[in-house]
Amino acid sequence: MTGNNAFQGKHILLGITGSIAAYKAADLVRRLKDHGAEVRVMMSQGATQFITPLTMQTVSGNPVSLNFFDADEEAAMGHIKLARWADWIVIAPATADCLAKLAHGLADDLISTVCLASEAPLLVAPAMNNKMWSHIATQQNCQLLNQRGVKFLGPESGDQACGEQGEGRLMAIDTIVSRLLEKLQPGPLSGKQILITAGPTYEPIDPVRFIANRSSGKMGYALAQAAVDAGANVTLISGPVDLSTPAGVNRVDVETAQQMYDAVMQYLEQTTIFIGCAAVADYRPAHPAQAKLKKTADTDLSLQLQLNPDIINAVANNSERPDLVVGFAAETDDLPHYAQQKLQNKRLDLIAANHVGDGLAFGQDNNALEIFWEGGHRSLTDAPKLEIARELITVITERYHAKNSI
Repeated sequence: MTGNNAFQGKHILLGITGSIAAYKAADLVRRLKDHGAEVRVMMSQGATQFITPLTMQTVSGNPVSLNFFDADEEAAMGHIKLARWADWIVIAPATADCLAKLAHGLADDLISTVCLASEAPLLVAPAMNNKMWSHIATQQNCQLLNQRGVKFLGPESGDQACGEQGEGRLMAIDTIVSRLLEKLQPGPLSGKQILITAGPTYEPIDPVRFIANRSSGKMGYALAQAAVDAGANVTLISGPVDLSTPAGVNRVDVETAQQMYDAVMQYLEQTTIFIGCAAVADYRPAHPAQAKLKKTADTDLSLQLQLNPDIINAVANNSERPDLVVGFAAETDDLPHYAQQKLQNKRLDLIAANHVGDGLAFGQDNNALEIFWEGGHRSLTDAPKLEIARELITVITERYHAKNSI
């Protein structure tokens, strides 16, 4: 494939760590060079078990750096020189061990030391077993790195070398290159602060029971990923879900509607675009029991319910209202009527509505949306939720720029 020299003059320092996906790094180097980049490679000792330094030297056209205790390597280009040489540092694949070192500022090998010594933008493409990726330690390390401005490329979901399936695969090389090319141009939402709510809320009846709904959070999490891909700084306020945090997203976990409301208000002042995707419980038990309620034979139980705060309404009518407020409507019938009624009654800029019930939307991998705004409508037909999310982010971007160009 012939490149377009988009990386002409760019010095890209590629770090390869000890994942089976290391063998794909040779193709990544070739693609980067096709686009005009000058590439140098540094490898961990683990990486050399999967692909040889000679291979990487051949495809890059430059010596491979392996060990900062090697006198010859230090004479040719010390680790400090290497850190200063790089315009970008890309670690692909990045293992869980590598992410942990970067998050905690360790410098016990060449790659971690160079990253600590460099001011170049750092991009990491994780690759590991799905359980390692979803482990709370790895997720917390990613959160720390995200807060420091490290950009994540993937991981993707699918079959893994260990025979399992799930999230943790190295992002496809073509996609990595495409994402790097996008970094040369600001994304359409670059610099914008986006606040997204996702998932259900749990409203306690007693310490072991609660009122909830069928939301899985998948749509909200897909929107967070799509917004990051568009260049936005994303905070995701999430109800209880079994999902990994999208790379590059600041996640805030809550449980109840009141907690979600409080978190939204905390972040609202700095928010450019608000997307209320969470399925927030409309009601909560007025007097949750402090101890487990015991079943009494032949006696029904009555619960007194009270209204929860209306988060989307509070955001749309707040004195610190974001530039664009986007709501969601889940409807079982008469979707256009109810969606447009909600759009007007709550003073939203945009509403995305979907049919629910009969196995639709909640918990599913696919979705379909009807999007309404004043004087406009667009349909997004059934597709994977990440694809739908990217299309919706495109519409949101269009409406944001249209509103703010007036």
